[in-house]
Amino acid sequence: MASPLRFDGRVVLVTGAGGGLGRAYALAFAERGALVIVNDLGGDFKGVGKGSSAADKVVEEIRRKGGKAVGKAVANYDSVEEGEKLVKTALNTFGRIDVVVNNAGILRDRSFSRISDEDWDIIHRVHLRGSFQVTRAAWDHMKKQNYGRILMTASASGIYGNFGQANYGAAKLGILGLCNTLAIEGRKNNIHCNTIAPSAGSRMTETVMPEDLVEALKPEYVAPLVLWLCHESCEENGGLFEVGAGWIGKLRWERTLGAIVRKRNQPMTPEAVRDNWERICDFSNASKPKTIQESTAGIIEVLHKVDSEGVSQNHTSHAAPAATSGFAGAVGRKLPSFSSSYTELQTIMYALGVGASVKNPKDLKFVYEGSADFSCLPTFGVIVAQKSMMSGGLAEIPGLSLNLAKALHGEQYLELYKPLPRSGELKCEAVIADILDKGSGTVIVMDVYSYSGKELICYNQFSVFVVGSGGFGGKRTSDKLKAAVAVPSRPPDAVLRDVTSLDQAALYRLSGDWNPLHIDPSFASIAGFKKPILHGLCTFGFSARHVLQQFADNDVSRFKAIKVRFAKPVYPGQTLQTEMWKEGNRIHFQTKVQETGDIVISNAYVDLVPASGVSAQTPSEGGELQSALVFGEIARRLKNVGREVVKKVNAVFEWHITKGGTVAAKWTIDLKSGSGEVYQGPAKGSADTTIIISDEDFMEVVMGKLDPQKAFFSGKLKARGNIMLSQKLQMILKDYAKL
Repeated sequence: MASPLRFDGRVVLVTGAGGGLGRAYALAFAERGALVIVNDLGGDFKGVGKGSSAADKVVEEIRRKGGKAVGKAVANYDSVEEGEKLVKTALNTFGRIDVVVNNAGILRDRSFSRISDEDWDIIHRVHLRGSFQVTRAAWDHMKKQNYGRILMTASASGIYGNFGQANYGAAKLGILGLCNTLAIEGRKNNIHCNTIAPSAGSRMTETVMPEDLVEALKPEYVAPLVLWLCHESCEENGGLFEVGAGWIGKLRWERTLGAIVRKRNQPMTPEAVRDNWERICDFSNASKPKTIQESTAGIIEVLHKVDSEGVSQNHTSHAAPAATSGFAGAVGRKLPSFSSSYTELQTIMYALGVGASVKNPKDLKFVYEGSADFSCLPTFGVIVAQKSMMSGGLAEIPGLSLNLAKALHGEQYLELYKPLPRSGELKCEAVIADILDKGSGTVIVMDVYSYSGKELICYNQFSVFVVGSGGFGGKRTSDKLKAAVAVPSRPPDAVLRDVTSLDQAALYRLSGDWNPLHIDPSFASIAGFKKPILHGLCTFGFSARHVLQQFADNDVSRFKAIKVRFAKPVYPGQTLQTEMWKEGNRIHFQTKVQETGDIVISNAYVDLVPASGVSAQTPSEGGELQSALVFGEIARRLKNVGREVVKKVNAVFEWHITKGGTVAAKWTIDLKSGSGEVYQGPAKGSADTTIIISDEDFMEVVMGKLDPQKAFFSGKLKARGNIMLSQKLQMILKDYAKL
């Protein structure tokens, strides 16, 4: 176990330490050996009055604890507007200043039309100017000793806004701006500055929060983060954290890719802004600039694009390296949408192409349209979307000047939101999600969304590796890329094998991948192979079929998602061996060529949805989701009273139920139209409120063992959208979810 964090010999100044958060900080620092200056003016939460008793009580509390491991403390009663006096107390008493915690604050809440000049000024004097004065007084001393830790206190009111707190919110966001700059200026002198936005019971909040909520938001649940950010071993600098009730989260800025709304030598118009508004506000492929340089680089790139409009290919710009600039411009670009129509003939052809056979009676449902439960194999979803890779659209994207003849299929992700129809027409929309520089090559990450009407049916992510095109200075990783996951380090739980036929590639290519590499010996020879190779997506289909057969009894409604990494080629006629490990509803797998032992698909998994019907009523010990029972019961009970509930609620709720930290199932409770509806999958359209909670915590809420409000503040329940609507869910869970 790592040694505990100590502050022996460190001098810590905590402002506003006479009660609430400040008191908790002072006690915690002293308990771990710090020499603490307990500052408090001694006034009320509105900033009226002064006195020494508040600070003295905390100092006495520290002294009573005593002991060698406990530090010392002295009181200071000056206003933070006189920052020099506070720091002088530290220097005169202990000879140095190492840590400044800017915590002092007051409230003067008024609606905006009623805020007086005094209400505005005093809030800014105490919060923003006070933080400035105290920090400035300590700054040069920290620079000389080449060490310092500074903590600023912002607020959710500053980050998000809050009725009646225009003065307070403006000051608190100003403090964040101050911190951001100090983090940059102090870095070279080992001075780190971070900001927290705490939720805690204090003199300022106890008048507006219910008693049980004040108890849940103890200052002691914030202090551990403050101590860590102020410790010498913490490298965090310039961070912003929300904290409360034992939960901590880091915030960052996010920006849409935006749109260029002017053209060279033409006036920029508000109509152009209007016409591009959807793209300007589209966060689906957002960037996350961390510095002003990154932010400004985007503007420079726009200038380059506008100024280069119509200029010859030989023109060069010093705004950014050509490759990097061009690739950055390609990210977020949408390819022309297209439609994919298919009949039972195509789905049967695909099933045969990935090894389904009448030799296995359970495969009949995939190869015979007259079967009572005729179904489309889930992995046919890649066939629907693959035109985005094969149509040549990538080569037409400005700035994406790559030799796509050297492109290899690196990874594939497919997620289904409902089983694919046995025949139909889907509209596909593709976008370049990201471009990565892997040194030896470039990785293009492309997302493809397939819709039936307005309903999203499936989502594909193609990862394409272009050999020999790397080294352009781009980033190596992306949070947009669906992660591949290593298989467990134990013997597999199941192994299935299939011999591919010599005609397997010839058969699979009839599903639309006409690359001669898979059929023409001379072309394969030029590419460096002794003979034509099997399509990677054909091996992908074999493997998925094995998982579906072994763990879902070929029930396509249980197939949720698959992720694979293509490792090595397969030759037609070789035996594919799929090794599988079951962990809850996730089946990890890897696929080998039995004859050589080569791993041809690695770091792969299939996610299954919980079994429906009878199997859902008897969940296995470590496997299926209990929440499925609850949603089924809600659906059953709403059948007779749905219209009445719709009138009361008038909202759509989408649930993301997690297991082991990943989303295991999505459910929608639509109480906005008709007599209501409960179904598995994302909302058909947009949800008013989305709730994320683990299967275990969901059951605790349903059974009344976990209060939803406390679950939210503790981080066990997360919500986005219209959070206030979630209050209406308590009625649903109380009246219609009992098992």
